[in-house]
Amino acid sequence: MSSYANLPAPSPEQGLNRYLQEIRKFPLLEPEEEYMLAKAWVDHQDPEAAHRLVTSHLRLAAKIAMGYRGYGLPQAEVISEANVGLMQAVKRFDPEKGFRLATYAMWWIRAAIQEYILRSWSLVKLGTTSAQKKLFFNLRKAKSRIGAYEDGDLRPENVAKIAHDLNVTEDEVISMNRRLSGGDASLNAQVGSAEGDGSTQWQDWLEDEDADQAEAYAEADELEARRAMLTAAMDVLNERERDILMQRRLRDEPVTLEELSSQYDVSRERIRQIEVRAFEKLQERMRVLARDKGMAIPR
Repeated sequence: MSSYANLPAPSPEQGLNRYLQEIRKFPLLEPEEEYMLAKAWVDHQDPEAAHRLVTSHLRLAAKIAMGYRGYGLPQAEVISEANVGLMQAVKRFDPEKGFRLATYAMWWIRAAIQEYILRSWSLVKLGTTSAQKKLFFNLRKAKSRIGAYEDGDLRPENVAKIAHDLNVTEDEVISMNRRLSGGDASLNAQVGSAEGDGSTQWQDWLEDEDADQAEAYAEADELEARRAMLTAAMDVLNERERDILMQRRLRDEPVTLEELSSQYDVSRERIRQIEVRAFEKLQERMRVLARDKGMAIPR
């Protein structure tokens, strides 16, 4: 999408405050205006329409990116990756589905950020299971909830609690905590004299234990296929079901039943019922799609 070149770009030199001020100049879109712009992009590949859709949601991308601090990565780069995810969302957005671009884009933005973080940490073996990735992105919050603020090794009772809550082993908690505790150092930090020929970066001393590139590419392809399948499966949900499911199941900090009950003016129990039913419908649709594609059926 060529309009990406015309977007304001966050940079350490510019300063994030200035960038955030710049993107606030772009107006938010009314539903009807958003629909017409999205139709212009889908039907005619209108670059100006795509540009307006993207710029009107730059604040959303920046807000989500700010929630991923603490991984030792430049915030400007995290925001840039969030913008890439936003661009992907605009490119794939179908206005006929009946929901707003912001609802659809949140998933793509988070996915882009998380993939960037995982790529940046790939030199330190993280593992590839969903439980280990969940641990990577939730360990800090888990520590905060139980008041485990120490920088060094966790106390045994805290390790046990976190392992139980996140459904991983205690060894995985200990290992991940040690990696993240030292994660604020830049991977590009110089080791030794910067003037000598033997100067290297910290990342040069990290061993890449994941040597099977074929397997890595296969996993990446499967991840992309499952992401596309999830997007397609969302078609079975109406706008309210979609919104409630995304706010309850696909956010880093899920919205409470109380908040959603106020938003939709129904009881908390009704919100819970809608959430459960929507999740069941989504699962069933994904099973059908998985069977059609010959993939393992997600549970």
